Amino acid sequence: MWKEIMMLFREYMGTGLIVIWFLLSMLYLWINEKKKYVRILFLYMPMILLLLYFNPLFARLVYGVVGEEIYYRILWLLPVTVVIAYTCVDIYRRLEEKSMAEKKKTFPAMFAALCMAGMLAVSGSFIYAAPAFSKAENLYHVPDCVIHICDAIHVPGREVMALFPVELVQYVRQYSPVTCMPYGREVTVERWKNVPPLYEAMEAEVIDLEQLVPLAREENCHYSIFPADKKLRGNPEDYGWVRFQEIDGYVIYRDASVELSVP
Repeated sequence: MWKEIMMLFREYMGTGLIVIWFLLSMLYLWINEKKKYVRILFLYMPMILLLLYFNPLFARLVYGVVGEEIYYRILWLLPVTVVIAYTCVDIYRRLEEKSMAEKKKTFPAMFAALCMAGMLAVSGSFIYAAPAFSKAENLYHVPDCVIHICDAIHVPGREVMALFPVELVQYVRQYSPVTCMPYGREVTVERWKNVPPLYEAMEAEVIDLEQLVPLAREENCHYSIFPADKKLRGNPEDYGWVRFQEIDGYVIYRDASVELSVP
């Protein structure tokens, strides 16, 4: 259990320099900070959280209730950024007040501020160079194809049920509150083991329409969306599916047997 706790902590804290500044900031505040409410927020509360996080008994209890993948989220409660920022500002304030009291220039305070800013700048990595990041295609920060598909199947005055390929599922709800889906993000989390037959049929290497169509109709899917290069076993028209539109490399089929009137 201890190894798992430490591994999560190392992965969460990245290069580790920010952790050093955080601990040094807490030490500085422990020595210099006199305000009781600041000490409670920036000293006592983080210390209690760290003691809980590194307690194997507490970790085992949390693991048993919510699983191991989200245990690191306890660290989200640590006011790392705020503590470091408060400490830097306090150091700057003290140096500036000392310079003013001695009727000297504020150069030491400005130099200290630049040094602290530089230390923070080199303490991490350039986040936009990470492979998980890509340039946003639009203001919604979702793929353009999701916007175009949702707009194409939108019916004013009502919700529609649409069967999307899994690579688009996580984005649909970010854009359209009236585009419903028979399954959502839960199918992408392996430990939840929530894989409905419809998802398995939809994500097969070759989609068998004889199997997929009845499952989609059970969920009252008005539309089904496939990548244009996806192989289908069977003719969609034979199952009452009408080719509705092709957008950005995805083909949309409308199931004519599922009612789509406006209430």
